[in-house]
Amino acid sequence: MPASPLIICEYCDTVHRHTELDAGASARCINCDGPLYRRSRFDLDAMLALTAASAFVFIIANAYPIVVMQSQGITTETTLWGMVIAAWDSGIAAVAAIAALTVFLFPMLQISLYGYVLPGLRAGKLPREFNAAMRLLHLIRPWSMVEVFLIGVMVSVVKMGKLADVLPQPGLWGFAVLTLLLTALGSFDLRELWLEAEARQP
Repeated sequence: MPASPLIICEYCDTVHRHTELDAGASARCINCDGPLYRRSRFDLDAMLALTAASAFVFIIANAYPIVVMQSQGITTETTLWGMVIAAWDSGIAAVAAIAALTVFLFPMLQISLYGYVLPGLRAGKLPREFNAAMRLLHLIRPWSMVEVFLIGVMVSVVKMGKLADVLPQPGLWGFAVLTLLLTALGSFDLRELWLEAEARQP
């Protein structure tokens, strides 16, 4: 039987041997009491279901308008990309680029990478580019900021409500649900996927 993997505390560099935990439990360093790792309440099936749901909701959030504004008989609706293009045309290209990256590209990559590694692990096979996919997933997860965008839109809707009739559209609800789904995905410790991969290596 192979030895359990070693875990190094990122706060004090104390070396620990990985032990199995109950679902939802976490392990802490015996030296500094810093968090080491936790076991998610989700298994691979649940993570795969969350990934599929995230992909579906991501399409809805980006394909449909976020809000519709009505003022003096004029109706205006906008999508995420409508906002990005408007910001670009207004001379704030940096804001437009950051929004495109953190609200569209990084969440799309995160969902795609989960969609790449999870089916193989669930089937008992290690995806060919598993290591590269996992490293990229580790890098981009903190930069997926759909929740920040959602809060910004909600604040704007409240402020614009004093000047025009603002009606939420499917895109806004899509981003709200996507925020919850990505938060659930983000709660999954990526080290558990590494351990699943090690168990499937010959």
